[in-house]
Amino acid sequence: MPSKKNDELPLDIYIPFVQTLFRDCVTLAIGFAAQLLLVGLVYVDSGNNIYLLLAISLAVVAAVRLRSVREYSQKPAPTTLEEANEWERTYIVYGALHGFLLGLFCFLTIYWAPDTFGEIAALCVTLASATSIAGRNYGSPRMVMIFLTTMTWPISLAFLFRGDIYHFILGLLSIPFFFAIRTFADNVREVLFSAVQAEKTANRLAQRFDKALNTMTSGLIMLSPDGKVVVANAEAAALMGSGDQNLILGRTLRGLLMRGVAGGMLSRNDARFAEAQLTRALREGKDRKVLLQLKDGRYFEFSAREAQDELRVLTFEEVTARIAAEERIRHMARFDSLTGLPNRAYFHELVSERITSGDPARRVALVVFDLDDFKSVNDTLGHPVGDGLIYAVGERLAPFASQDVIISRFGGDEFMIYFDQVDSAESFREMLDQLFIDLKGDVDVAGHLLRVQASAGALLTLVKGADVDAMIVKADLALYKAKETGKNGWQLFETVMDQAFRNKQLLKADLREAVEARRLRVVYQPIVSMRTMRISNCEALCRWDHPELGPISPAVFIPLAEEMGIISEISIFMLESATAECMNWPKPVGVSVNLSAKDFRSEAIIATVSRALAVSGLEPCRLEVEVTETALLDDKSSTRKYIEEMKRLGVRVALDDFGTGYSSLSYLHTLPLDKVKIDRSFVQDVTRNRRSLDLLRGIVNLSRPLGLEVAIEGVETFEQLKLLALEVKPDLVQGFLFGSALTASGIATMYNTTWPFAHQIRASVASCTS
Repeated sequence: MPSKKNDELPLDIYIPFVQTLFRDCVTLAIGFAAQLLLVGLVYVDSGNNIYLLLAISLAVVAAVRLRSVREYSQKPAPTTLEEANEWERTYIVYGALHGFLLGLFCFLTIYWAPDTFGEIAALCVTLASATSIAGRNYGSPRMVMIFLTTMTWPISLAFLFRGDIYHFILGLLSIPFFFAIRTFADNVREVLFSAVQAEKTANRLAQRFDKALNTMTSGLIMLSPDGKVVVANAEAAALMGSGDQNLILGRTLRGLLMRGVAGGMLSRNDARFAEAQLTRALREGKDRKVLLQLKDGRYFEFSAREAQDELRVLTFEEVTARIAAEERIRHMARFDSLTGLPNRAYFHELVSERITSGDPARRVALVVFDLDDFKSVNDTLGHPVGDGLIYAVGERLAPFASQDVIISRFGGDEFMIYFDQVDSAESFREMLDQLFIDLKGDVDVAGHLLRVQASAGALLTLVKGADVDAMIVKADLALYKAKETGKNGWQLFETVMDQAFRNKQLLKADLREAVEARRLRVVYQPIVSMRTMRISNCEALCRWDHPELGPISPAVFIPLAEEMGIISEISIFMLESATAECMNWPKPVGVSVNLSAKDFRSEAIIATVSRALAVSGLEPCRLEVEVTETALLDDKSSTRKYIEEMKRLGVRVALDDFGTGYSSLSYLHTLPLDKVKIDRSFVQDVTRNRRSLDLLRGIVNLSRPLGLEVAIEGVETFEQLKLLALEVKPDLVQGFLFGSALTASGIATMYNTTWPFAHQIRASVASCTS
């Protein structure tokens, strides 16, 4: 392996190599003394003055070289390449002089001034010195070459100059000696270079390891197989209240934990638990985590694992912030952010745990309630005010919570209360009545005085065999019953409610099937002209004949359809059927179709009407759609837009059930209507109540100047018709007086029929006029 020259070495290795040249001044002085002694003996033996001169020269070089070595060995280490080169040059100069004098000593004794004793002495001292060249001068390859040259070449030349074959051969043998010494020096240098380089690398790795270890955010200790600490980082020392990690070395795991007990950070029981768990993990070679809470409230998590080199690693860190964050997340997942009460999922979990434990013979109760008309608070005052009301209700409910009472905000304005122990039905009623009393009252939310009013459904049952979801369903059924009976109260679940609910679900399924199979039918109620007493128009009415229950009232299945979201499918069926059958009637007769509020929430209603007209071929002016005030209340701007688009199609538009809404008169002024249909409630007592008659007359007088036709619904007696003809004078009337709803063919047959009491009405009108 070729030796690296000094200018090829890294500076941090070259400098130590140069420093080695100036070490061990004592052995160098001993060598000089031996050499001077032999040169002196040769002088005495031979009496030749040249040897005296050589001894004096060697003494001078020895003094100068020894002084130089001692001086440089006491200097600070060189820090730059230039300084190191200067050190090496100084050593080479004095070393070269030394080597030259030793070679000269051999040349003189062998060839120039032969002396048998001198020849032996010179060769011995020179070869002895040559053997130390590699060990002492490996730090400078140039010095090795100079020493070998100055020591061996003079010997070879002296043997060669002797002339005989034997000395000639002996002179040539110095050449392999030269190369052997040189190779040996190179090997020594290479081995030492590798060792120094490996040491540097190890030191760098150790520094990196130490830096990484001591910049960890976690404490770390390593335990030897006998359980004592052999490595510890700064964080471990800090977490254990020690300023120096060296103070931890040599301690056992138990000793460290007991240190925490002595410092008042750990209880003795916690220390024993941690030791048992961590020792077991280290022994089994399994990763294990142990969470400990200190007495000051901080949390530390310990992790133990066994390394492959038999060192056991223990890391630990403070996780107080993480535990607090996890607790916050757990709280957010379990509790309602607005009221702080358990949410739906956590309530379900808590109640499930309670009903599966305790006395199986006890009675439990579940109450579900929501706030009456809460939607109107959000719609009129805004959601922040609605949230404030929910918060106020939560505050009033919270004091009722206890070990046996769990209160939850289930979502929206719905709350639930679970009673884990109910003594009797009477005590439960009293408790619930008291809860309602405490709950009701006014609350101030952002300057708005709001009244808390709620409806509730309750279930009282044995806990054995109870199921949370089934309990909620039954309590909900009781809540629906409470809503139906006027709100602001509570109902206890009864079995009949469950049966009614099941019947309702079955009816919904049958209705959906009937709508999809188009098994509904359409009948038509005549709308009669007051002027001719003949059919002017017809209102299309939907009928459903259930295969088992018989005819189902529209008052039952229409609300069901709205609840199921299939009312628009019924509207499409009615439009298609009515327009197709109207084509078979005499041309002056038109048909009127009711559209739901949901129909007017989508622009698709325009396409539906247009498609029905196109398929049937009916003239648009013979179709009239009736819109209720409910649809106008939902979204007045979009409803007006759809009405205007229908008017552009040529379809007539009537306002149905006029007088039962909130802003009826404004619609007459702002909407492009063709007709107003006055609700039947104004006609019921018109013959007995002058006020009703005045209202009807006023509506007609307001509508007619606006170009609106007026139709009055609910005419059932001749007296009502006669009074309307004389006092109110509407354009159209409608009701059971003119018969029940007819089939499409019945309308065609009745078109030319004039009701028999028509002449009596005309006579009464004429008599009143005259």
